[in-house]
Amino acid sequence: MDTAPATEQAQLTFRDATEDDVPTLVRLVQSAYRGDSSRAGWTTEADLLEGQRTDADGVRAVITGPSSRLVVAERDGETVACCQLEHRGAAAYFGMFAVDPGSQGGGLGKTVMAEAERAAREDWGVAEMHMTVISVREELIAWYERRGYRRTGEMSPFPYGDERFGIPQRDDLAFELLVKKL
Repeated sequence: MDTAPATEQAQLTFRDATEDDVPTLVRLVQSAYRGDSSRAGWTTEADLLEGQRTDADGVRAVITGPSSRLVVAERDGETVACCQLEHRGAAAYFGMFAVDPGSQGGGLGKTVMAEAERAAREDWGVAEMHMTVISVREELIAWYERRGYRRTGEMSPFPYGDERFGIPQRDDLAFELLVKKL
């Protein structure tokens, strides 16, 4: 359950992204995970990966995909967070989760995640939410575990050599599947 003050919640609105949002969302995702701007928040991957986190084509693919949507969270007309939802049979995939670094730590991420889970459950009738997280991101995984996600131990390889996903700064990166019953 979200612990943000009611006045803060009242200012937050959710909507599906459109192609007009692509430049703003690329900047948001990049700022939340890479480079010096990401260090203002706690979700930075700057010590693990350099380069881009996503690009316009990747964001556009989520927005226009037949089984996916990119949810935008706005406060006072400003984009402050986003997340990808993809319908995958009995489960939904949660990804491209980004919260503006200056807005992290105040409950916004919990609120966005709760909205994504509600939407997946109510709109698609799914029983589980799935996500993948870089397995060495222990602090982030612990945050998800406090929200009911569990580690599965199921790993998939990091796409080394594909700079669309960044330039790895270490050789032990892999993605772990996390799952939550909805």
